Amino acid sequence: MQNHNCCGLCSVTLQDVHVTSGKDVLLNHIQLQLHCGELTALIGKNGAGKTTLIKSILGERTYQGAIQYKDYHGNDIAKPKIGYVPQYMDFDRSTPVSVADFLAAARGKIPVWWKICKKEKTEIKNMLEEMQCGYLWHKKLGTLSGGELQRVLLALATNPVPDLLILDEPVSGVDAVGMDLFYRRVTELRDKYHMAILLVSHDLELIREYADKVVLLDKTVIAQGDAEDVYQTDAFQKIFGYGNKEAATWK
Repeated sequence: MQNHNCCGLCSVTLQDVHVTSGKDVLLNHIQLQLHCGELTALIGKNGAGKTTLIKSILGERTYQGAIQYKDYHGNDIAKPKIGYVPQYMDFDRSTPVSVADFLAAARGKIPVWWKICKKEKTEIKNMLEEMQCGYLWHKKLGTLSGGELQRVLLALATNPVPDLLILDEPVSGVDAVGMDLFYRRVTELRDKYHMAILLVSHDLELIREYADKVVLLDKTVIAQGDAEDVYQTDAFQKIFGYGNKEAATWK
């Protein structure tokens, strides 16, 4: 029986997704399926089309083809909920806005100087506690470390629970402890809510540890499967260099 806390999604299917910019082909007829309860890692060299793919899913890029969301009964989900954690958030770190104020404004589309009501306070505290960072409630947004900020953004992206969670290089510049904590929280969310997660990352060892599926992109899907299988392909070795072969076979 499906857990009542689960997202309503069963799968996301990209059918023949094609993106061009003038005469340049940015994505070449992508065929890909993302399943609920799976963390899919998207890897590839710079310029492989990872950002374009994410923007296409988010509706920020015009594409040809189709992106379909299906529920457990095979019905289309017309308006899927998509959570998104960017690589970084550009803001004025001197702005005296607390984490609580930021989350309240982002959730309710209200000015950050409005007083937070009791119900909203409880919900925000619960969001932060689930990310094991309730202590950040009163901290100024600009004083957060990279790992702390990413956990706050993850809390925002997963409330309400999304059908699809997209993580775009979410721990770039974060220390090892922060990276491990972030990914452990992500896998816990995957298991608890059975959500589909798409992760873009260059950290091959973290992908090996946490990803259920790896997709190697070079404007089209050139390899996919579990990390061990993808890391052994000629395509992977060509893109990431034969110096990675030993690392790819290490257990």
